[in-house]
Amino acid sequence: MLRDGHIRLLSAHVANKIAAGEVVERPASVVKELVENAIDAGAGRVDIAVTAGGRKLIAVSDDGNGMGRDDALLSIERQATSKLRDVDDIERIDTLGFRGEALPSIASVSRFTLKTRRPQDESGTEIAVLGGRLQEAREAGVPPGTTVEVRDLFFNVPARRKFLRAYQTEQAHIRAVFTLQALAHPEVGLSLTADGRELYRLPQGASLEERVRDVFGEEFRVGLRPVGKRRGDIAVTGFAGLPNVTRNARGEQYVFVNRRPATAPVIAYALREAYPPLDRERRPVVLLFIDLPPDQVDVNVHPAKREVRFRQVAEVREAIIAAIGEAIGYRREAADSATTGGRLGDASLPAAAGTPPHTPAVPAVPAVTGPGASTHAVFPYPGAENLPEAATPVPAPIPPDPPTGRGLSLLPVPESGAPWRWCRLLGQAAGRYLLLETDDGYVTVDPRAARERVLYERLMEADAQGATAAQRLLLPETVRLAPADAARLRNHLKIVQKMGFAVEEFGGDHFIVEALPDLLGQVPCRALLENIAHDLESAGARRGSERWREEIVAKAACRAAAGAAEKLTQEQAEQLVSALALTRMPYTCPRGRPTMIFTSYRELERKFGR
Repeated sequence: MLRDGHIRLLSAHVANKIAAGEVVERPASVVKELVENAIDAGAGRVDIAVTAGGRKLIAVSDDGNGMGRDDALLSIERQATSKLRDVDDIERIDTLGFRGEALPSIASVSRFTLKTRRPQDESGTEIAVLGGRLQEAREAGVPPGTTVEVRDLFFNVPARRKFLRAYQTEQAHIRAVFTLQALAHPEVGLSLTADGRELYRLPQGASLEERVRDVFGEEFRVGLRPVGKRRGDIAVTGFAGLPNVTRNARGEQYVFVNRRPATAPVIAYALREAYPPLDRERRPVVLLFIDLPPDQVDVNVHPAKREVRFRQVAEVREAIIAAIGEAIGYRREAADSATTGGRLGDASLPAAAGTPPHTPAVPAVPAVTGPGASTHAVFPYPGAENLPEAATPVPAPIPPDPPTGRGLSLLPVPESGAPWRWCRLLGQAAGRYLLLETDDGYVTVDPRAARERVLYERLMEADAQGATAAQRLLLPETVRLAPADAARLRNHLKIVQKMGFAVEEFGGDHFIVEALPDLLGQVPCRALLENIAHDLESAGARRGSERWREEIVAKAACRAAAGAAEKLTQEQAEQLVSALALTRMPYTCPRGRPTMIFTSYRELERKFGR
């Protein structure tokens, strides 16, 4: 390597190879760039074929507008594009590509062939490029549209070729890119063939729901709820998974900004805020389309255009949070204030383990009676009796005949957050978990997590309405805390007292508890105060809600009140399930752990090989 300190102008050949290092990371990058070019050219159908994970061949054919001879020759020159005219166009980019780097970069590190014809031309053009050097440009008989063949990728860059992974790994990356483009453009027909075997053939003119079913299957779609909301110039559409449909990573979070697969820090933040707390950093499944005017988003941020920057960050954040919250039936402000007429108090709960039964001042759900009622009670989602029969049905590939009896009306549409249309309690497993039959499968409910959710929402509702009633203990209880816990509790003692806890300092690190909110029943006071102090510490600088302190106190209290595992009576179990169905977020407890696990009839059929 020559190092004499002099600055030299690089040749176009060397510059293209350097640019290829940014644009062409692996075979999947080639597929992405060529498919985006085809879609920008107005293609209604795009066919992709790869061999050996894209190392030996990547061929992309489309039926788009095609190019004339002069445009075809210009397309392999750097910074040659049909999508920009002047610097002002960069501020309002509405195409997927715009830099004019993809084709020359790809051609510089492969054996590259381009065949193209416009529909109005009698003949087309074929161009051959070897390692960035034009070999041939001739007239050819080709169909309308464009076909690009990329052979022996990185044949002239051994260092890059050496870092490619196994064929199967590279093919998996190609399938991931194909999936993104298929979801982003359901109106475009796409096919993917690998080593002569067709992996996908997706029809043209599909809706987003049809495309999701074609790519992922019906089971994936069942756990999603449609999203559709507009705030000003920002529209958020697509699908959002329920809080009990989560993954360990973000692999199934598909986000598109103006139909471009992209992300931004504000999107990740909005997704966290739009959902209730999820267990152990689990990630929700989402398929979101964020559409806004091109001049409100900067796509020229990342070399591979993976990240964007919004002009109105706060508006985008609030639009995402509102759209998802509406879809899954969860609103942070509503969960905080809970001002809808005391709905959560319509069913009583079984008492916590080791504590005497406590009956709150609310009516219990009546038992199911009437002709045809079985020994296993059948009860609907509460309040569903007066719903119109035209409610949107939940997909159920193998629906069972609903049990006969009173109260089997259809539930509200899925957006209301209803977990089922009807359910029947089958019993308890392992002396702990409740088994329910529903219209779409069977559900396993964790009673402790369910009780935490119900108590939490009741406590927050009562606090928001200023109607927290306290129940005095027969004998005041004195609790001594660790110095650090005592200091934290002392700092937030007014909040604790406001929520119905009659707790006072009693000298040193001692506190005396004289009364508790009547919703909680009898709670071990030491566990209660330790939970509150611990949660205040772990909250750190969190300020996601104006009432975050009240949330923490309520969560800690409910965790202490939920009690240990105990076998519930039939009546207690029915009351708990009815109360859970009435909550705003029945799928998780306040700490993010699932309250229920759903297994569909389709999944059972598959496991039994039917």
